[in-house]
Amino acid sequence: MSDAPDIRPMFRWLWSTYLHRHRWILAAAVLLMATEGAMLGLLSYLIKPMFDDVFIAGESSALWVVGFGIMFIFLVRAVTGAGQKILLMRASQRAAAAMRIDLLDHLMTLDSAYHQINPPGQLIERVQSDVTVVNNSWASILVSIGRDTVTVLVLFGVALSVDWQWTLVTLVGVPFLVLPALMAQRYVRKRSVLARDLAGSMATRLDEVFHGINPIKLNALERYQSTRYRKLTDNRARAEIKATTGQATVPALVDVVTGFGFLAVMIYGGGEIIAGTKTVGEFMSFFTAIALVFDPLRRIANTAGKWQIAAASIDRLRSVFNERPTLLSPAQPRPAPSGAPEIVFRDVDMRYGELPVLRGASFTAKAGQTTALVGASGAGKSTVFNVLTRLVEPTDGAVMIDGTRVADMDLGALRALFSVVTQDAALFDETLRENVLLGRTDVSDATLANVLDAAHVTDFLPQLSQGLDSPAGPRGSNLSGGQRQRVAIARAILRDTPILLLDEATSALDTKSEAVVQSALERLSVGRTTLVIAHRLSTVRNADSIVVMDHGRVVDQGTHDVLLERGGIYADLYRMQFKSKAAEPDE
Repeated sequence: MSDAPDIRPMFRWLWSTYLHRHRWILAAAVLLMATEGAMLGLLSYLIKPMFDDVFIAGESSALWVVGFGIMFIFLVRAVTGAGQKILLMRASQRAAAAMRIDLLDHLMTLDSAYHQINPPGQLIERVQSDVTVVNNSWASILVSIGRDTVTVLVLFGVALSVDWQWTLVTLVGVPFLVLPALMAQRYVRKRSVLARDLAGSMATRLDEVFHGINPIKLNALERYQSTRYRKLTDNRARAEIKATTGQATVPALVDVVTGFGFLAVMIYGGGEIIAGTKTVGEFMSFFTAIALVFDPLRRIANTAGKWQIAAASIDRLRSVFNERPTLLSPAQPRPAPSGAPEIVFRDVDMRYGELPVLRGASFTAKAGQTTALVGASGAGKSTVFNVLTRLVEPTDGAVMIDGTRVADMDLGALRALFSVVTQDAALFDETLRENVLLGRTDVSDATLANVLDAAHVTDFLPQLSQGLDSPAGPRGSNLSGGQRQRVAIARAILRDTPILLLDEATSALDTKSEAVVQSALERLSVGRTTLVIAHRLSTVRNADSIVVMDHGRVVDQGTHDVLLERGGIYADLYRMQFKSKAAEPDE
């Protein structure tokens, strides 16, 4: 058992970070719990006069005292029971809400590399289920401390006041609980950790299934995905069953020990009653106290398992909070440029692990002009965007905007320079209006209308039942590809930044949609420094400059005509894409 981790620091973290702010509410709840628990001791104490003075001696005055005393006990239990539940719920829900918000805020600060190796399902499980487990566990533990512990102590106090020897006889089997309880805690902790990890894997699998439902249907992968999910479900079920088995072991042992205790006290105490050295009222008071201590004692024993389950989730949450972003703003950032700036890459190297992606890449995108990045898949074009926006850090070289290194700028100010339109427009499951505004409240109706016109969004709004207030659907699934692109362009126009990044913005569109979107993009590019990634060379023929990349290197740069005359990779790519059209006149 020595290798079992110490859970005390975990709960100190939970208290200092989230529960301490609710300490007065929790203190009031614990006071009410203690009062509620003490009432059972008072009830068992009144059993003695009820038997000796009322039932046996027949004292009518005692009848009223005992009767009103019992009624008072249950009235107090009703008020304190309801009050502590309300206060505890208030504190626990606020603590859970704060934990979820902090966790989400922290996750959004972490580098893209962290999110690449931690799938969404695992992170969703942390934010949702792990917080729920922790919240339910500490609340249950507090009830055991505040109510059940007091109940047990008061009831044992009553038992001791009746006969201390009877009490010792009742507890004769308690030492045999210690070792099994420690073993059960260790077992529950391991099974709980496994169950939480499997729950994250299940959430990841569901996320992939629901986001990839069309490819699953088209490739007849329903049975394959169902089998993979079934295996995870079966493994989690087994882990949960084993954890519950371990958690239930200690209360079960308490039952056994209590049974032996009752047997011993019946034999020992019954003989004293028969001999006349103890009264029936004393025995019934003692018996009631021991009988009432049974349930709270089982709950306290069960708390050990709950501590281990909570510790497994707290450990997972702390591991996330302990992660730190590596891409940070400098202590004394230099101001970001204003207006359309010049962008310079100078001998930039970039690796993903051991894989080189950029190899001494150098080029200049002139201020206010459109620069296209072309090359085969894997040439490093998208990595240029990631390095420029500091989603990743280059291993060597310099990236500058108007002469200022991007690493010397405040991270928020740097990213405020860019508007991005990608092939897979990132729309949220909100209305089209919210997808364009993204929470902004300072946009007038006239400004919004001009933005929608410029992006050609107004062309398809009449087709939607609720117009601009129509839901976009999950990831924009209620819209066509061209419509999603136009909403993304409207968002970029409204953002009105000096740099525009276009990543395959028209590659997945049909000819008609491409023409509309291309027109909107050309209007958006005016007055901005624009970088374009494109596989369709027809879309970049009019670019002011074209940067040709190959295996992470910049191998050429120039206009479309210059590059064709020069030959090389660009000319080869161009001929490959347009050879069928070039062959038509010869037929």
